[in-house]
Amino acid sequence: MTYCVGLKLNRGLVFMSDTRTNAGVDNVSRFRKLFTWQVPGERALALMTAGNLATTQSVVSILEERTKAPSERRPSILEIPTMFQIARYVGETLRDVIHSNSATGQKADSAFNSTIILGGQVKGMEPRLFMIYPEGNFIEASEDTPFFQIGETKYGRPILVRAYNKAMSFEDAAKLLLVSFDSTVKANLSVGLPLDLQVIDRDALRLGMSKRIEGEDPYYQTISNGWGEALKKAFDSLPGFSF
Repeated sequence: MTYCVGLKLNRGLVFMSDTRTNAGVDNVSRFRKLFTWQVPGERALALMTAGNLATTQSVVSILEERTKAPSERRPSILEIPTMFQIARYVGETLRDVIHSNSATGQKADSAFNSTIILGGQVKGMEPRLFMIYPEGNFIEASEDTPFFQIGETKYGRPILVRAYNKAMSFEDAAKLLLVSFDSTVKANLSVGLPLDLQVIDRDALRLGMSKRIEGEDPYYQTISNGWGEALKKAFDSLPGFSF
């Protein structure tokens, strides 16, 4: 399993993913799930994956190959003119990879399923954020749904729902995501550090700050310990229940 979150803010987009994959409690590995592309001054893109590892690696490899090999260059996510068309192309690629590995035909076999968060900005257009489903269709973030989660979503969702603010800074967004991920890591062994963080600033048209956060990272430890203590204090401050 995995956990990935994409946030849409007034300032741009923020992405965070874990790196743990497992096929049982005694078979745990690290694989990157956050991938980026850019043409500085023209576009910046980020993509996160959850689901079958072979499926997600195949999709990313196809996208990457078509940005580099001249004979396979078209279509390329570095040339497709809009984020909507890029999302549609990524969805089609995901659907085709699942279909090629599934004996069930057009319906996605759950054994090969994968879900993708895609976001970025193309010159002259607004930053956009999408969640792409195994069948190839997708939805876009909006005022009512300003962030997407994929993977093991339930443990980290409450803090996002309560504390998200579209006007928040990138620094506060990173802090919010770390709390969300820490809650998930503590509740589910299938999600684990290190975490990958990527920022795309509105209208910068290049990748912004990125960071890999290891378990021993001092700030992560401060967030993890501080959030636990803050929850205890908040609980103790609530009025007592009476029968």
